[in-house]
Amino acid sequence: MTGASADALGFIRLTEVGPRDGLQNEKRMVSTAAKVEFVDLLSAAGFPEIEVSSFVSPKWVPQLGDAADVFARIQRRPGTVYSALVPNERGMDAALAARVDKVAIFAAASEGFSAANTGGTIAEVVARFVPVVRAAHAARIPVRAYVSCVVRCPYDGVVAPSAVRRVVEQLLALGADEIDLGETLGVAEPEDIARLYAELASVLPAARTTLHLHNTNGRALDNARMALQLGVRSFDASAGGLGGCPYAPGARGNVDTAALLAMLESAGYETGVDGAAVERAISSITHVLRADAS
Repeated sequence: MTGASADALGFIRLTEVGPRDGLQNEKRMVSTAAKVEFVDLLSAAGFPEIEVSSFVSPKWVPQLGDAADVFARIQRRPGTVYSALVPNERGMDAALAARVDKVAIFAAASEGFSAANTGGTIAEVVARFVPVVRAAHAARIPVRAYVSCVVRCPYDGVVAPSAVRRVVEQLLALGADEIDLGETLGVAEPEDIARLYAELASVLPAARTTLHLHNTNGRALDNARMALQLGVRSFDASAGGLGGCPYAPGARGNVDTAALLAMLESAGYETGVDGAAVERAISSITHVLRADAS
């Protein structure tokens, strides 16, 4: 759906995370040129935001070690925010040099995942991001804060909604401009999403959150429908359903952008994203990944 609809239920903001979260777990290296083409094709689709890459050390995520080169070579579309994940002050410095429009920091709702993914406790990780948020705001760059494992953790099991609320409160106090709730394992049921948002209602309204769904158990679209009923108006998605987390064994790809777009369109929502252009981006990166695998 590319034009305004008279009977549209409202606008849904989509952030395309395929170039970062989609590719980070690919074992074979994707060339910088292929990543640039992927981002440029996604830009043509009209996304309000594209998460381009990550300034995490190549030691930990080799696939995204060319983040600076990708940012230097993409064709930036006016109206699209080009964001990147940053882990620390060094990553923030690199992001500033690359002229990112927004940075994303990342914490977890479980201690087990925090230790595996970031090498520290939740409290230590939040404290680590104090100078990052300070530098971002000094540069007038907004900060997205991811909260991983908002339903279940691969190490600690079920995560209580109250644990998610506590981390969200810390990140808001830190100065995060956006809270992105990650259903990292892709195992949630719609009832889990409802319980999560009921717990968060006293902290921030659903309309002020972004929901990041994975599709391991095939329930991502059902969970998105529940979130829409609860007032969520911002979602992450990955072209072609690419993705996975190296620290979440068994977690498969993100919710597919094309599938989410189709569901939203059929329900009467507006996104401003061109579905045909998304399909072209999916075709491009799928061809690259299949060629690399052959």
